[in-house]
Amino acid sequence: MDIVALGFYAVVCALLSLMAPDLGGRWQRLAIGAAVGVVAAALLPVLRSVLGM
Repeated sequence: MDIVALGFYAVVCALLSLMAPDLGGRWQRLAIGAAVGVVAAALLPVLRSVLGM
């Protein structure tokens, strides 16, 4: 797994989550966004292989 892609997705999702006030406080939104980014980056290689990319 590419650690750069994993970190990139985590940072992007974390920053985007700061705009979602319904998820709790700023740090909670940041953590949720980072977790979503990590999951997305982890699943990306699997999706690529399933889709034949």
